[in-house]
Amino acid sequence: MYDAQNKKFNDLIKSVAQSEDLSEEFVRNGVVCGTIVIPKNTTRKLKKIVAVGKGLKTKINANIGTSPDHVDVKEELAKLDVAIKAGADAIMDLSTGGSLTQIRKEILEASPVQVGTVPIYEAACRTVAKGREISEIDGELLFDVIEEQAQQGVDFITVHCGINKANVEILNRLGRLAGIVSRGGSFLVKCINTNGKENPLFEQYDRLLKIAKKYDVTLSLGDGFRPGSIFDSSDGVQLAELSVLGELVLKAREAGVQSMIEGPGHVPLNQIEANVILANKLCHDAPLYFLGPLVTDIAPGYDHITSAIGSALAASYGVDFICYVTPAEHLRLPDIHDVYEGVMSARIAGHAADIVKGVKAAKEQDTKMSKWRKARNWDKQKEFCIDPIKFENERKKLMPQREDVCTMCGEFCAMRDE
Repeated sequence: MYDAQNKKFNDLIKSVAQSEDLSEEFVRNGVVCGTIVIPKNTTRKLKKIVAVGKGLKTKINANIGTSPDHVDVKEELAKLDVAIKAGADAIMDLSTGGSLTQIRKEILEASPVQVGTVPIYEAACRTVAKGREISEIDGELLFDVIEEQAQQGVDFITVHCGINKANVEILNRLGRLAGIVSRGGSFLVKCINTNGKENPLFEQYDRLLKIAKKYDVTLSLGDGFRPGSIFDSSDGVQLAELSVLGELVLKAREAGVQSMIEGPGHVPLNQIEANVILANKLCHDAPLYFLGPLVTDIAPGYDHITSAIGSALAASYGVDFICYVTPAEHLRLPDIHDVYEGVMSARIAGHAADIVKGVKAAKEQDTKMSKWRKARNWDKQKEFCIDPIKFENERKKLMPQREDVCTMCGEFCAMRDE
């Protein structure tokens, strides 16, 4: 932000402008205003630089990471590899099992794209490892973890700064069908309800900003009160947290720290547009990073689809960054196949939204695909489709292949002119 504000040459801004086919001035102005962020820790070298924000292509994040019940670092690195091959723009390491520092180190070394984390997960793991309760998470420990992760090279961190005592009181009065579904959010609510102390991330926000600025870590201001049920969507506590996050965005900009806003969650179709409008309005057009939203609660095993439906709408209304959801959501830790399907589903949603947003490259890709489909040129269709591997595998399933038509319509193919 400092370079952008002072119109200094910056390789990151130049790289983003080239990859987005936009002017450096457009990207620079976005960074100055805080409507564009370029998450990159000063200690890391990256092959691919990706920006998130207004006027840019919709980006996709893939979550990986161990759990206390399943720790296999090689498997997580395989998930990282398949997520990148499927086209993910960023990765988040959400590990809560095993040696978290070592796992994060290996992921950072292996990842060619930006890596994010949720530091309170590690603070909770360390607290429990000492035989203490989650409600005993110490603020000093949490800030130590944040600094350590920043030193290690993490590019962006989810921090639930909008949870404070006043908002927890609203939650306690309001009640919810599904309660708190954010893992990090639930930790902080337990601390506040048990000890009556303020959330250190809210109370010592200036301290957090100093760490973030030192390493140029982007703050992903987390939605700890995101709805985990469409019944709870757009309620008072969700909007109260969002209002607080809007104030924190302005403080971050004043401090020269990049920030983006995380969003819900489970949201019915008819509320998605309003959620995006409110998030943009209350948070001063900061980049929006949405999980889904999932548009129904009844589809375990298919939540990559419920999420893709919601994220296509959300991104078309102005969401900038989509966090994928896999078929394993709500059921188990995802495997590499789930990761691949999750990324592809999110990419399809993002591409559909980019057509609406007027992203030139998105429309051009569809035009070329339609051209070669009409010509029944299978090699060219494979080149321009979103998943060439899937395309080729599906073509091989029914033999013998016909080059003039597919085996759906055969000689009755409507695409044939003759």
